[in-house]
Amino acid sequence: MEDSIEKTIELKATVARVWRALTDHHEFGEWFRVRIDQPFEAGQVSTGQITYPGYEHLKWEARIETIEPEKLFSFTWCPLAEGDDVDYSKEPRTLVEFRIEPIPDGTRLHIKESGFSALPEDRPRLDALRRNEEGWEGQCKHIAAHVEEG
Repeated sequence: MEDSIEKTIELKATVARVWRALTDHHEFGEWFRVRIDQPFEAGQVSTGQITYPGYEHLKWEARIETIEPEKLFSFTWCPLAEGDDVDYSKEPRTLVEFRIEPIPDGTRLHIKESGFSALPEDRPRLDALRRNEEGWEGQCKHIAAHVEEG
């Protein structure tokens, strides 16, 4: 089984602009389609509510792992958690990493979600991988529209 999803997108925006879209919890929420309760802080849990159409019934909970200014932002989250009664502290997690680098026309954003092979076999981990693969395709379009607008 594959362990990770990787996406790379070139954005016509500065590194500073892309960084702000990734790490400001309000901006992240706009393009990612989630209402986040508090600013991101390394080592802390981020909570909120998904606002993406069709997924509004899901909570947002991620542990912020790394905030390395204008280079790396990462968090872990629970790709199998669905529903209001989920105890996120007991759910298996994957690692999501956003790496950015300057390029002549803007910024290259590399997104990687890893750890799918460690998900329990009795849960639909292949479904989680496929669902998130499609999700990252959409999120690449969302962040591009967000940082490249006007």
